Amino acid sequence: MSDDESTPSMPPAETGEIEFGDVLPVLPIRNAVLFPAAVAPFDVGREKSVALVEDIENLDQPIIAIMAQRDPSTDDPDQDDLYPVGVAARVLKALKHSSGNYSLILQGLVRIRLEQLVSNDPYIKARVTRLPEVPAEDVESEALAMSLRDIAKQVIELMPELPREAGSLIDSIQERGQLADLVAANLDAPVDEKSELLETLDPKERIRKVLRLLTRQLEILKMRDRINSQIKEEMGKNQREYVLRQQLKAIREELGEEEGDQGDLDILEERIVKADLPNEADKVTRKQLKRLRQMQVGSAEYTVVRTYIDWILDVPWTKQTIDNMDIAAVRKVLDEDHSGLEKVKKRIVEYLAVRKLKTDKKGPILCLIGPPGVGKTSLGRSVARALGRKFHRISLGGVHDEAAVRGHRRTYVGALPGQIIQGMKKAGRVNPVFMLDEIDKIGHDFRGDPAAALLEVLDPEQNDTFSDHYLEIPYDLSKVMFIATANMGHTIPAPLLDRMEIIEIPGYTRREKLDIARVHLVPKQLEEHGIKPETMSLEDPAIESIIEHYTREAGVRNLERQIASVIRGVAVKVAEGEKGPWAVSDEESLRPYLGPPRFTSEVAERTTETGVATGLAWTAVGGEILFVECTKMHGTGTLQLTGQLGDVMKESAQTAMSYVRTRAKAFGIPEDFLEKSDVHIHVPAGGMPKDGPSAGVTMMTAIVSLLTGIHVRHDVAMTGEITLRGRVLPVGGIKEKVLGAHRAGIKRVILPERNTADLEEVPAEIRETLEFVPVSKMDAVLANALSDPDALKLDLAEPRPEKGDSEGVQATP
Repeated sequence: MSDDESTPSMPPAETGEIEFGDVLPVLPIRNAVLFPAAVAPFDVGREKSVALVEDIENLDQPIIAIMAQRDPSTDDPDQDDLYPVGVAARVLKALKHSSGNYSLILQGLVRIRLEQLVSNDPYIKARVTRLPEVPAEDVESEALAMSLRDIAKQVIELMPELPREAGSLIDSIQERGQLADLVAANLDAPVDEKSELLETLDPKERIRKVLRLLTRQLEILKMRDRINSQIKEEMGKNQREYVLRQQLKAIREELGEEEGDQGDLDILEERIVKADLPNEADKVTRKQLKRLRQMQVGSAEYTVVRTYIDWILDVPWTKQTIDNMDIAAVRKVLDEDHSGLEKVKKRIVEYLAVRKLKTDKKGPILCLIGPPGVGKTSLGRSVARALGRKFHRISLGGVHDEAAVRGHRRTYVGALPGQIIQGMKKAGRVNPVFMLDEIDKIGHDFRGDPAAALLEVLDPEQNDTFSDHYLEIPYDLSKVMFIATANMGHTIPAPLLDRMEIIEIPGYTRREKLDIARVHLVPKQLEEHGIKPETMSLEDPAIESIIEHYTREAGVRNLERQIASVIRGVAVKVAEGEKGPWAVSDEESLRPYLGPPRFTSEVAERTTETGVATGLAWTAVGGEILFVECTKMHGTGTLQLTGQLGDVMKESAQTAMSYVRTRAKAFGIPEDFLEKSDVHIHVPAGGMPKDGPSAGVTMMTAIVSLLTGIHVRHDVAMTGEITLRGRVLPVGGIKEKVLGAHRAGIKRVILPERNTADLEEVPAEIRETLEFVPVSKMDAVLANALSDPDALKLDLAEPRPEKGDSEGVQATP
C-alpha cells in the first residue's frame, strides 16, 4: 500500500446507474492508475489536458475517461500508448494555478474499455465501452475476501503512517470486487501491474492477484521491521544514511541478490588478475582491494581507495608498441616531415640500429636546443610516427611545483599522480615518445623545484624505479624515449643538463627555408584556406623575397604567417568571385598582400662612417649581427658605455681601450688622445640586455676606426674575445652567428683561429658564399676589417701559443 499524500480514498459506493455516452473526453495520466470508486488528486499541465479541463463546463456532465499511459515520457500519446482499460471518472473539483496548470480531484466510477480514438484536437476523445461488474456471491469468493481483509489489516498495523480509520473502511465494504479495488488502489505497485488488476473483471481472479501483491508487500514490511530491530541493536544512533545502507544490504542478503558494489569489486579483482602487474604493484593492489571490501560505499575513504586502485590498473605496466625496425622507412618518414635537422635524424636512426642488435636497449634522453620556430616540438611527433610509437607531450613552461612531476600524496584531498604518470596513462604503452616541452622555462618556489624532480625521470640509471608520490610504487620509465626541448641551455640547471644528450638545432639557411616553404608550408596553408593548388601558385622568387625582406628569424614561424597572409589575400579574391589563376612570382606581386619590405640591410649604411663596426651575437632566437658605435668628444678622458651592457661586455670595452692605448704609436694615434677627450661606446638596441666577451674584437676595431679615421668595411662582421696582449680567444655559438651573418648579407667573417673546427657544422652552401678569416691576433683583425689597413703599422707575425688561454663563451640573451 502507498503512504503518499495522493493516496486514493474510497467513499461509499453510489446507488443507481451512472449514465454517460459512448464517446468521452480522454485524460491520459502518467505513473498512476485510477480505480472505480477511488477519489484521488491529479496535476494537469499538458496542453491538450488543460484544454480538456477548460472545456468541462461545456460537457453535458463532468465525466471523462481516465486512461493510464504505458510510457510516461510520451507527451502526446495515441491509442497504442494507452492501456486498453481505464475508468470513467467524475471531476469533483478543478483548481487553476497561476502557471496555467490545473489540479483535479477525480472520483472513479466504472471500468471502461477504450475502443477507438475519434478526435485528437483540441483534446483526445474516444469511443468507449462500459465494462459491467461481475457478481461474486459464492463461498470461495467469501473466503478470498476474508483472507484479503486479514492481510490488509496486518499491513496497516505495520504501517503506522496510515490513518487508523483504514481498518474500519476495510471491514465496511462487503462487495468483493469493490474490496479488491480499494486494496489495489492503495498498493505500492508498478503501473503495469495495477493496470493488469484494472483489466481483470472476474472479482475472484482480481482478489487472487491482489493477494499475491499484498502478501509480497507484507513480507517486505516484516523484513523491514526485522532489519530495523537488528540495526538498532548494532548501530544505535548512527547516521541516517548509514542506517539506510544497512537496510539495503540486509534486504539484498535476504533476497539472495548480489550487491552491486560487491559485483563491481569482483570485476575489479578480475582486472587485477588480467593486468599482469609487477609483484610489488600486485601486492599493494590486492591489499587495497581487501580494505575496500570492508568499507562502507558512502565513506570518503572508499572513494580514495577505489580511485587509487583504478589509477594503478589504468597505467600501462607491460603493454608496449612494436618499433618499426625498417631503417629506410624511418628515414623516409623523418625526411617527409622535416627538412634539414640531420643531427636529430642521425641520432634516431642510430638508436633504432642499436635496438635491432640489442632489444633491451634503454630509451634515449635527448634535449633539442634551438631558437623558436625550427620545428623542435613537431619533430617529436614525427619521431613517434616514424617509430610507430604513441606520442605524449607535456609543457613545462611556468611549472613551479614539484607535485606537477611527482604528484601529490594521497593524504591530500583531490590528490592525483604527476604529469609523468598521467602521460603514461594517456599513452597506454610503456614505450611512448614523451616530449618535455620548454624544459628551460621551469620555475621553482617554496613548493619545490620541478627540475630537481626531473633528475630521476631523466637519469637512465634511476628511471626504471621512478617513484610517484601518489602511486608510491616503483614505475619503470626506462623504455620511454624522452625528448626535451629548450630555446637556450644556460638556463637549465647543470645536473639536469648533464643527464640529457644535447642536440643543438641552429636556424635554417635561406635554401632550407625555401625548401621547407615549397614542400611543407605552402601546401599546408593552401589546404587550410581552401585554395586549390591549380588556382594559385607562389613561386620561388616570391618566397625568397619573403625570406629576405619580410622575415628576419632563425626558424620558419613568421615565414609561415607571411605565406598565410598572401594566401588569405587570394582567398578574398576567390570569395568575391574573381577568376584566377593567380601567380605570385616576385617582390612586386607581393606588395599588394604584404605591403612594402620590412627589412633592409643596414650594414652598408652604418659602416660608411668611421667608428662603426659590425659584430656577431648569439641570441635565443638565433644568430644576429650587432653594431658597435664609437664617438669622441671634448672631455677629461672618460670612457662611457651605453646600450644596457653586462659586466663582461663592459670589461671587454675597457680591455679594448687599454690595448689601443698601448698600441697608439703603431696605429698613428697621439698617445695623449684621452687627456682632453671622452670616448663613448654605444651598442644599439638599448632595450635588449647584452653580455658576453665575444664583442671584444668588434669594440677594439670600432675604437681604432674612430681614432685613425679609417672606416670599417661594410661587408665584414667579426666575433672573438680579446686580451691585453692582443690575442683573440675562441667563443661559442659560431654556427648560429655565421647563419646570422649570412642572413644579413655579410660577405667576410672574421673569427678566432681556434674556432675553425666549428665551421664544419655550418652547411656547405653557406661556407661557399662566405669568406672566413681565422685570426689569432688583433692586428690580423684590423688587417682584414679596415678599408685601408696599410696606413697602420700592424704586427702580423704569428704569436707563440701560451698556456692558460681561457675560452670565452658568448652569452648574449
